[in-house]
Amino acid sequence: MTCSRNVYDAEPIPEGAGAEIERLLQSGDLFRYTAASDAPVTLLERDFAAMMGLPYALAVSSCSAALFLALKALDLPRGARVLVPAFTFAAVPSAVVHADCVPVLVEVGSDFRIDLEDFAARIDEDIAAVLISHMRGHTSDMDVIAAACAARGLPLIEDAAHSLGTLWHGRKVGTLGRIGCFSFQSYKLVNGGEGGMLLTDDPDLVARAVIMSGAYEHNWKKHDGLAASFARWQNRLPLYNMRMQNLSAAVIRPQLPEVPRRVRDGRAGHDHVAERLNRSPWLSVPPPLPPETRAPDSIQFNLVGFGSDDEARAFQTAAAERGGQVQVFGLAADNARAFWNWGFLDELPGEPRRDLPKTRAMLMRACDARLPAHLPRAELDRIAGMLVAAAEAVKGEEARAYGT
Repeated sequence: MTCSRNVYDAEPIPEGAGAEIERLLQSGDLFRYTAASDAPVTLLERDFAAMMGLPYALAVSSCSAALFLALKALDLPRGARVLVPAFTFAAVPSAVVHADCVPVLVEVGSDFRIDLEDFAARIDEDIAAVLISHMRGHTSDMDVIAAACAARGLPLIEDAAHSLGTLWHGRKVGTLGRIGCFSFQSYKLVNGGEGGMLLTDDPDLVARAVIMSGAYEHNWKKHDGLAASFARWQNRLPLYNMRMQNLSAAVIRPQLPEVPRRVRDGRAGHDHVAERLNRSPWLSVPPPLPPETRAPDSIQFNLVGFGSDDEARAFQTAAAERGGQVQVFGLAADNARAFWNWGFLDELPGEPRRDLPKTRAMLMRACDARLPAHLPRAELDRIAGMLVAAAEAVKGEEARAYGT
């Protein structure tokens, strides 16, 4: 069977970006602070903040940069312990380390969400902040998490890189905590190649982030409405130069009106494939939590009854032979989403590595496949059929006994 060629393709950039890019190329006006006002990055920040319903947005070079600046803007002390889910991308604990803090990993269960029992045990008096990564768009119980943070006076940061368009009780994920951080990397809902956004309603916090992002001298004056906070922090903070440049903003901004349609189509495609997979006794897609309205661009599912790693590897092979692009998170020796591969955490002072058996067990049977919003129904059916057939091929006689 011919391998699918479009699950890693992005949608075309809207035509409106072309004229603005050409104008920028002709003018050479690529630095966000060259224009006196209304630079493309400034307009993107205004539009994104309005779309999300918060007053302040700061466009930066990546979501990792946004996470780093969020931690630095909170003025956490060196060595501060920050709670982080053990199921996330390596860039998230890396941002914590970059900010001179120490990641404290929390167990994640088979539903890809934070294990609340371990969370309650780990959120002790030594924790300085909580950074919730909505990994692959799966929202943990934010009611419990936010209440625990509020009770202890802890700042809550959301890594919403995979969650643009997701709702929790009707509220937009990324606006539930003190700071939300978003990604515009190519495989995300909005594609800027690279890029990120920091979102908050705290004027002093965003002023600190703006200066540290690289608004040196008086460039901070081009961010409206924050003069008092900027004056307080000018020349008192380091400059990390993590700005977004105008070409990126010109690519990203015309895609914002496309977000509702991409969310709608992505959720419909995901749910269609999930329903097919859940008919198989060998595959299981965890449902959303009741308050959660998801905006997925990929699908994660568990292998059920696969008793050995060899069987799980055989499933990957069977899927590839049928034209599938799927991975079991824990089986790749260098997968950046497997916490045991984060060797940079080994030498951190004061936080010995835990084995995290629940997360480890989940990662050894959890599968990941891309399902971008633009896939037609025929391709979704092909992917679902391929995955089910791959599982049946591995399980053999057991599959026939189930009548599948």
